[in-house]
Amino acid sequence: MVVRAYPLGMVRIMNNNGIGEDEGDSGVEPYVGLEFDTAEEARDFYNSYATRTGFKVRTGQLYRSRTDGTVSSRRFVCSKEGFQLNSRTGCPAFIRVQRRDTGKWVLDQIQKEHNHELGGHMEETTTPRPSVQPRTPAPTKLAISVPHRPKMKVVDEVDKGRSCPSGVISFKRFKGAEESEGQTQPKATEPYAGLEFGSANDACQFYQAYAEVVGFRVRIGQLFRSKVDGSITSRRFVCSKEGFQHPSRMGCGAYMRIKRQDSGGWIVDRLNKDHNHELEPGKKNAGMKKITEDVTGGLDSVDLIELNDFSNHINKTRENTIGKEWYPVLLDYFQSKQAEDMGFFYAVELDGNGSCMSIFWSDSRSRFACSQFGDAVVFDTSYRKGDYSVPFAMFIGFNHHRQPVLLGGALVADESKEAFSWLFQTWLRAMSGRRPRSIVADQDLPIQQAVAQVFPGTHHRFSAWQIRSKERENLRSFPNEFKYEYEKCLYQTQTTVEFDTMWSALVNKYGLRDNMWLREIYEKRENWVPAYLRASFFGGIPVNGTVEPFFGTSLNPLTSLGEFISRYEQGLEQRREEERKEDFNSYNLQPFLQTKEPVEEQCRRLYTLTIFRIFQSELAQSYNYLGLKTYEEGAISRFLVRKCGNENEKHAVTFSASNLNASCSCQMFEYEGLLCRHILKIFNLLDIRELPSRYILHRWTKNAEFGFVRDVESGVTSQDLKALMIWSLREAASKYIEFGTSSLEKYKLAYEIMREGGKKLCWQR
Repeated sequence: MVVRAYPLGMVRIMNNNGIGEDEGDSGVEPYVGLEFDTAEEARDFYNSYATRTGFKVRTGQLYRSRTDGTVSSRRFVCSKEGFQLNSRTGCPAFIRVQRRDTGKWVLDQIQKEHNHELGGHMEETTTPRPSVQPRTPAPTKLAISVPHRPKMKVVDEVDKGRSCPSGVISFKRFKGAEESEGQTQPKATEPYAGLEFGSANDACQFYQAYAEVVGFRVRIGQLFRSKVDGSITSRRFVCSKEGFQHPSRMGCGAYMRIKRQDSGGWIVDRLNKDHNHELEPGKKNAGMKKITEDVTGGLDSVDLIELNDFSNHINKTRENTIGKEWYPVLLDYFQSKQAEDMGFFYAVELDGNGSCMSIFWSDSRSRFACSQFGDAVVFDTSYRKGDYSVPFAMFIGFNHHRQPVLLGGALVADESKEAFSWLFQTWLRAMSGRRPRSIVADQDLPIQQAVAQVFPGTHHRFSAWQIRSKERENLRSFPNEFKYEYEKCLYQTQTTVEFDTMWSALVNKYGLRDNMWLREIYEKRENWVPAYLRASFFGGIPVNGTVEPFFGTSLNPLTSLGEFISRYEQGLEQRREEERKEDFNSYNLQPFLQTKEPVEEQCRRLYTLTIFRIFQSELAQSYNYLGLKTYEEGAISRFLVRKCGNENEKHAVTFSASNLNASCSCQMFEYEGLLCRHILKIFNLLDIRELPSRYILHRWTKNAEFGFVRDVESGVTSQDLKALMIWSLREAASKYIEFGTSSLEKYKLAYEIMREGGKKLCWQR
């Protein structure tokens, strides 16, 4: 039951006689679930509680929405929180209130324990406004010996100050550990505010080693990004029992937060050592602990697991980040949708104990869209960028108008290979086993492994936001001249040979041969460098990889369970309405022709408006180029196509007269499925007045969305062709049902049409 709370002097509770008593005498204490009208009321209530208990309150950190910048949560802390002044003791006591969609503020986190003596009934105080405190000199860095970014790191137990056998972390005495100016510094083996690290990974390893000594396990918690450049500015490492998303968790408040400094290092700026559960410092956890890290993903993909000394089997306990209250609500929604839509598909992953884990669902329209537009897919996990309340992931395709279409939705229980493999296999089963030709997904090792396992032969392209984030993080200290040449190497090279040559010259010029990050991303260049991506079909997804959010601002980090389904359906219907408008325009509007070329009239008749405009632009640009034959042997000819007035812009086109095959070094047709201006120029020179059918991809035509299936000459297998026919007929039948049930007259007409069609089918059989 949620209890309304009021500021000091307003709270009244009823005694046994029904007579109100003043809150100051009632002893009402804060607890999770307490509700307030405003954040100021929460602050006044906590002040009242502090006055009775014997401490003072300060206004702590606030968090803002990534969507509109409004304050989404606030912390009110004990005045002795932190170490910025000598009077402070790093007290962990606090409350946090979070704004709900209703406008109310609810207390969602609390820590009542203090690490100092409390006074008696203090005089009422008000929370002072935050003030800038003078910064104390940063202590000398903790000495940590870490091999540079190994793929697997092992942290052994700390034993009486000796270096661990693995050589990963060597705890040494902090230089300032002796008593100084009458104050004793904490031991170096314990975290404290002001402790510095060379990297976030060093801090992660340090906290993990500390946790083993104390007797708890660690999870990677919340991260915060700069609003200026999106780089990571702070990270939290929390106790594994933090939060309430899983039955094993109990809302433990212990954590360590590190903040990035201007120098590039990291410093502990917030810390809570107190746990609300029993610790097991003497327990030997069946051996060592290790941190597995995706070498390209950095700390975004860290997971802490245990390694058994007695076998090579890795036993990883999977934790569920989906709140248990989501399952009954979603399953009820799925069942109601299945009653309306016979093609609605959903599945729930079960762990070894039979507990619900990840969830996947897709309606019939999404499944049909996949049969036409599932060749290039984006696996959107934007929830990983911020503090989303639910791990909602999507499979996105791009239709014949180049609009994003939903191919399936999912809640991801955890970020393990098992979770992603199950999700990909389930999506594949729902889509009749048709694997995509390419997929855009994050670069973390579990996702890479799942893609390789479930989609062999599919070109995995890394998400642009991750690449950009890693560039900002790792190239921050590099000179601007290097950054300029780096961008030029990426986006102005046309071939893989040209890229490799320029990359080699770049790292040699700046002496970066031994830079581990540059070496790692170069090894993965086929997954993110444009020159290596152009040979694969990506359905028009921009080369820079920027894709707008499918649901826009409808679904954001603050979307609650009560609003998720309604906002999901609203956003989905809005996208589909936009698609219907483009369908209508393509069939009813006719764009003007810019040339008298027969190929322009041919493509206007076949392509959608959006695709035709792209083709028309390429055709118009072809008149600005010159074509020169450089080689001929039999039916094979090669041409050099150069832009007039620009000697540097030139491309090679190879043409076969025997089958009218053409290819260009720019690889636009391979990447986008549309002929480039260079090939169109050569076709014009050779007087080819109509494009061969192989260069008119069915997915870009007006008929694509309506499921018109061409002959087997398109190259699809018999199994794929059957799947296409099933979804095509099912979609057509659903339209008969949709329009035929709008009135009795239309029902009779639709029924008569289907009956007559049925007679012809029986006759043909």
